[in-house]
Amino acid sequence: MKYECEMIEDLLPLYKDGACSTASTRAVEEHIAECPKCKEIFNILQDTKIDDMIALEKEDVIGSQAKFFKRKSAVAGSIVAGIFMIPILICLVVALAGGNGLGWFFIVLAAMLIPSSLFVVPLMAPKNRMFLTMTSFTLSVMILLAVCCIYSGGKWFFIAASAVLFGLTIWFAPFIACRRPVNAYLKNFKGVAVMAAYTFTYFLMIICIGITVAAPGYFRLAFSISVPLFIIAWLMFLIIRYLPANGLVKAGVCILMMSAVGYLGSLAIAYFMVKGAETMDVLIYSDPSPLMMIIGVGIGIIFGIIGILVGKRGGKN
Repeated sequence: MKYECEMIEDLLPLYKDGACSTASTRAVEEHIAECPKCKEIFNILQDTKIDDMIALEKEDVIGSQAKFFKRKSAVAGSIVAGIFMIPILICLVVALAGGNGLGWFFIVLAAMLIPSSLFVVPLMAPKNRMFLTMTSFTLSVMILLAVCCIYSGGKWFFIAASAVLFGLTIWFAPFIACRRPVNAYLKNFKGVAVMAAYTFTYFLMIICIGITVAAPGYFRLAFSISVPLFIIAWLMFLIIRYLPANGLVKAGVCILMMSAVGYLGSLAIAYFMVKGAETMDVLIYSDPSPLMMIIGVGIGIIFGIIGILVGKRGGKN
């Protein structure tokens, strides 16, 4: 025979998987046509029953372990939930025995929803634990604020709820956008979705505060300050995220944009402050400086030019 059996035996697994070169494939085929021993080894390699059995056993082991841990998590979640029920039941008994009504009972009940959302939900949820934990925590905080507001007779719920929602959005939105099931819908627009969530919850807070406070000139002043700031934030995000340029060019564009939009925004703020001066006891403001805007634009242009030159030089190299 032209080839050694040991060499062909080393090539048989590669030949079976179709990973051999053309010359090696020809050598294996010529050899197994003449060598019964190597042909038998090749036939054994082609038998996939053992591989199928191993794969099935692996799936069974993984499935049984997953069920085991799910049962353990459910038991642990039930125990933790039972522990959280103790102060609720104690408060209920004391409230009924004292005859003072159930006001404090509902406050304690709403308060216990917060630790339950952090400990029970992750243990009991079969999937999407982070998403369900964060959303249930946010909902439980809103319920606690609502109960406290109702039983205190206050009118501050919408201010507190919108402010808390904005704060929680700042912390939770990036994590929720990157985890199941939300990430499957957002795909490559996670950053835009997070920025949109920040913008929506912030202006919702501003609107809730304005409706509750009902101060003259509030909305004019609040929006004249907030809108330019959010325009700058959105433009910076879009430049950094989507502008096809190097870091120096992006930095230059951001500096230029911040200088120009900041100057125009300062003019808008000053205009609305003067226009609403009749509703204020004291008005203190300073005119925006055109010189600072010109300096900022110049620095931005310098950064952009340096970035373009560096980019061209890197392209040549």
